[in-house]
Amino acid sequence: MLLEHIDSPDDLKKLALPELPQLAEEIRHFLIRKLSATGGHLAPNLGVVELTLALHYHYNSPRDKFIFDVGHQAYVHKMLTGRQGRFDTLRQKDGLCGFVKRNESEHDVWEAGHSSTSLSAAMGMALARDLKGESNRVVAIIGDGALTGGMALEALNHIGHEKRNLMVVLNDNEMSIAPNVGAIHNYLGKVRTEKIYRKAKDELDWLLRKVPAIGGKLARTADRVKDSLKYLIAPDGMLFEEFGLKYFGPVDGHDVNKLLEAFKQADQIDGPVLVHVLTTKGKGYSPAEADSHKWHGISGAYKIESGQVIKPVGSPMYTEVFGNALIELAERDSRIVAVTPAMPGGSGLLKFAERFPDRMYDVGIAEQHAGTMSAALAIEGMKPVFAVYSTFLQRAYDQVVHDICRQNLNVVFAIDRAGFVGADGETHQGAYDIAFLRHIPNMVIMMPKDENELRNMLHTAVHYDQGPIAVRYPRIEGVGVAYDEQMSSIEIGTWETVREGDYAAVLAIGPMVQVAEEAADLLKREGINVRVVNARFVKPLDGQMLLSLAKERLPIMVVEEGAVHGGLGSAVLEFYAMQGVQPASVHLAGIPDVFVEHATVKEQREEVGLTAENLAQRLASLSVRKRQRAT
Repeated sequence: MLLEHIDSPDDLKKLALPELPQLAEEIRHFLIRKLSATGGHLAPNLGVVELTLALHYHYNSPRDKFIFDVGHQAYVHKMLTGRQGRFDTLRQKDGLCGFVKRNESEHDVWEAGHSSTSLSAAMGMALARDLKGESNRVVAIIGDGALTGGMALEALNHIGHEKRNLMVVLNDNEMSIAPNVGAIHNYLGKVRTEKIYRKAKDELDWLLRKVPAIGGKLARTADRVKDSLKYLIAPDGMLFEEFGLKYFGPVDGHDVNKLLEAFKQADQIDGPVLVHVLTTKGKGYSPAEADSHKWHGISGAYKIESGQVIKPVGSPMYTEVFGNALIELAERDSRIVAVTPAMPGGSGLLKFAERFPDRMYDVGIAEQHAGTMSAALAIEGMKPVFAVYSTFLQRAYDQVVHDICRQNLNVVFAIDRAGFVGADGETHQGAYDIAFLRHIPNMVIMMPKDENELRNMLHTAVHYDQGPIAVRYPRIEGVGVAYDEQMSSIEIGTWETVREGDYAAVLAIGPMVQVAEEAADLLKREGINVRVVNARFVKPLDGQMLLSLAKERLPIMVVEEGAVHGGLGSAVLEFYAMQGVQPASVHLAGIPDVFVEHATVKEQREEVGLTAENLAQRLASLSVRKRQRAT
């Protein structure tokens, strides 16, 4: 076994080149076995085994900087840099992060859970290197999916202008999470399949070098002829060379020898270069190769032999409920269209795409474009439903403010992964959307306590005609409630009392309603009756109920699985301040001013005190007078 002796890139360099294919095979077996217990991003990492080996074999990390776009494809990088022994803890609390993590290793030089950032980071590091008078290599590894992001194109434009020495490795596997879409994807497809030019170029090289004595000189002189041939009959690299990058490829990304040769050639260029590498996502594991979309990120364990994912039987996920409800609504309203930035599966829209292929728009990794396009669809009388993860909506913030809310357009935001997301960790937590949305004029924000209410909220949203409206929902299973026979609208800005009590009032949203009810059950055993309110509208608030609570002199606790700064609790305090009303007291429970790292959702809630036990303890201490009355 070679792998058990690899604890650093220096150990890797001790191997002979012919040994690397065996090491690649061992790495794949390691990943398939380890992730069968923990889950994780299997298909992306199986696809970059040889590429990562070649990078570490040829360059010298951490002196040379490897910048992985997104970072979920850096498992092999972690293995080669001393972290093999921690893979049993992958994506678990206090364990190995599923993304590049700077405090894990000196070899992790850039963190990202969002795509399309690597080229900008590489440019910054190259500029800093030159300012310091250093000579290390800067290498950005970006996928063809991430290349569709506007930020990546902005960086390419600057890289070509500055002409600094840096290398872009384009890992082209025709996938992001879902299959890639768009003109750039189609362009790369032409590069992948065009053989006429590559065959002619290879034959010309071979023929010229056969000429005695002067063959080598002729081959070098013929570069301009080959470039002309390239522009005449093939698309190879033309786009990137117009951006100012010297293009190499396409290169077989599963052939270490060809990769190393490409890197050596790229090193001879003074200025930016792009090495176009072709890989197969899921390489070496047939279930992942057959369905790399499904195997992009597996949330739990699976059976290695069959590829069967082991999932407990339970209620449907909120995402699935959303997707099915949207189909029902679209059956009755031809104006409804779905828009998503490269997440048709993750956002629950695959069935919608099958049913309404002409009304489903996957725009690729381009959240900003998705936002503005949705605004224009609304202007023209359509009902766009912008389905997006909370963490990715951050990337379209300007479009939400400037293009949608400012024009008061009827765009429906279906915000998935609102709240804690578990193993994906701090880069993906849906903790901030309430804070960055609720202060924008014209915006309505709501969150359901269960899956039936989600269906009714979606019905409310698509029938709302007074501006933008957001429905946010978590990445968990539903409560298991029955559905209403027919979906119906909920009056905007109304809350509901789900449990009566005169000791204190808990204002909770989303899954925290269930947690609050559990806390109320614990307190009831002690003779303490707590009122639980489903504060389902974050904006507008139910002002009538808030004034009533103040009049009753009930202590209030606001409970939310979101950032406490700027969240629902802040909104309640602002309401009372603006009304000039003094309630008995207002207490806040939410996510504190920290980035919460990867763990299970249960562990993340425990970490910040969002558990029934913790809430019950806090509520019990709110008012001695109320406790005495209860006893």
